[in-house]
Amino acid sequence: MAYCASRFSTVRRPTREVKVGAVGVGGSNPIRIQSMTTSDTQDVEATVRQSVALAEVGCEIVRVTAPNVQAARCLKEIRTGLSAAGWAAVPIVADIHFLPTAAMEAVEHVEKVRVNPGNYADKKRFAVRDYSDADYERELQRLHEAFSPLVKRSRELGRSMRIGTNHGSLSDRIMNRYGDTPLGMVESALEFLRIAESHAFRDIILSMKSSNPKVMIEAYRLLVERMDAEDMHYPLHLGVTEAGDGEDGRIKGSIGIGSLLLDGLGDTIRVSLTEDSVYEIPVAQTIAMKAMSLWKERPLEAAEADSIDPFHFLRRETRALQVGGCGVGPEQPPRVIVRVAGADKAAAALGELASPRLADTPAEGLHVPVASRADLETLRAAVKGRPGAVSFLVLELDRSLAPADVEPYLDGARDSVVLLRRFEAGDAPHFPSWVDLARRTGQFLALDVASRHAGALAAAVRAAGDDRLIVTCSGSQPSGGDHPVGALRRIVEELRAGGSLAPIWIRNTSLTSLRGDNSFLSRLIDAAILTGSLLCDGVGDMVSIETEADPARAARLTYNVLQGAGARISKAEFVACPSCGRTLFDLQTTTQRIRSQTAHLKGVKIAIMGCIVNGPGEMADADFGYVGGAPGKINLYVGKQCVQYNIPQSDADARLIALIKEHKKWVEPAPAHV
Repeated sequence: MAYCASRFSTVRRPTREVKVGAVGVGGSNPIRIQSMTTSDTQDVEATVRQSVALAEVGCEIVRVTAPNVQAARCLKEIRTGLSAAGWAAVPIVADIHFLPTAAMEAVEHVEKVRVNPGNYADKKRFAVRDYSDADYERELQRLHEAFSPLVKRSRELGRSMRIGTNHGSLSDRIMNRYGDTPLGMVESALEFLRIAESHAFRDIILSMKSSNPKVMIEAYRLLVERMDAEDMHYPLHLGVTEAGDGEDGRIKGSIGIGSLLLDGLGDTIRVSLTEDSVYEIPVAQTIAMKAMSLWKERPLEAAEADSIDPFHFLRRETRALQVGGCGVGPEQPPRVIVRVAGADKAAAALGELASPRLADTPAEGLHVPVASRADLETLRAAVKGRPGAVSFLVLELDRSLAPADVEPYLDGARDSVVLLRRFEAGDAPHFPSWVDLARRTGQFLALDVASRHAGALAAAVRAAGDDRLIVTCSGSQPSGGDHPVGALRRIVEELRAGGSLAPIWIRNTSLTSLRGDNSFLSRLIDAAILTGSLLCDGVGDMVSIETEADPARAARLTYNVLQGAGARISKAEFVACPSCGRTLFDLQTTTQRIRSQTAHLKGVKIAIMGCIVNGPGEMADADFGYVGGAPGKINLYVGKQCVQYNIPQSDADARLIALIKEHKKWVEPAPAHV
């Protein structure tokens, strides 16, 4: 069941090197950064201009769509133009979906061809059919005949290839046998990979893309496990497709890509944003730099794994707690905690968090550092007369404070309280007195433990019980080079071995940050990787992002990360592709326009797709879809079902809103809060 050398520290997966022109991918090479042009490929001048702009900001591999033979022929001039501009070393990848003839033309001109195995040589009928083994074998033989010419020509010319599976465009053959699943994605790629290997062609990179980070993560893990079983060591291209724009797109991309890179998987990446492609590059560079700073070189021993099933999402079983007005545990969404700098800041924070502007993103816990009894008195005054701003308080206790110092505050507390205290190996004898305090006062105890002390904590919990306990890790001195995700994974394993079901609080602090600057982008990526990785593993009952000074901003950012990981929905969600030469309308302005009209629809998921290539599949879990059907024409979907065809684009927004109303998903927007 192992898919990586360690789930606690980053040991890079060894792969063969694949040359994309002069650029090596995999092997001992750094993580390569790539993106894609959005211009019409037949507009050679515009495509060269975009390619140059990407190269100038650090894009190492440029992808260009070739939807037909005419566009594929233009790749020759584009390659010449990019070289003439001084970027001969930057390879071009032709993006192919439906037409083998376009692939055969493209391979003559560029260094690499990407094929989508769900579309290449397969017509989409979306038909339900029971394939017998003989039927399936005939389909594979047909596929062998269709794909082999490209494989042979690529080998003759020294080209490389990406077999790029998309969750949204699996073939009917795969869908009927394996379903719309990570396993289906993996089998789709392996069908093509085996054909290539039958011709001794191995200059191949693979990808498993989805707009859902959970699906994407599981598919890559499963692909590696299956390749290892067949002694295959191909490099991986990582990406979350149709991630969207702005903060949400960056969060989704960071969750999927960052989670896998921390596990040592991934050799080249693209962050897909519904924005100008140049804006993808700094995000990808930041993610790659953080991951590469964690790489550890060591002989591969037996894989260091844990008890979590990496191929199937299952939320970790925990003890259910009722903390103030909200439940904490596996049947509840992860609870949001915000931190203030001190007790003197609590009153202002409570006032801000009670604002109607935060009604959809409430902070359920206020986290306050407490260094003395005087701080407790300051806090008592701050919360007096402010009922309902938060459900509970978290008091981060200085280690100098004893239970007797805190008990007077708890006896008169009007709010539920979680006592947060750092746990070290020598604290085990004192643990029962803190547990006793929590039980006697009806409050809760949270222990911040470094992974190297997790065994001692588990032993103490076995002796004293965990009925009022929450466990967290702020990142201080992890064990044996564990990264922040690995530190919490190790703590979870020690608790499991000790029989504890204590809920887990994911704390994003400066100590859990990966290497990087203190820019907002860097902090955003840190929070998305730490929180998203654990949530996609099913771990996490409370979350705080403590690197933001503004409590309201911290609350909104936490909710955005939770939504990106599919763990808690607080607003409408938009699945939007990043645009390319196939796109039939301006995706950026269209996405922004539709968002401005529908963003208030909490829990509604809307897919905005520039063309039909991945549309129906990536809309599998979307409520509604807005898809380019022809120039100036829009098709509207409910789920995967097209319900309105060829609507003039000028009418499409209103028709989409009418469709949402028809399906009882519409509510009128609330008045704006000043």
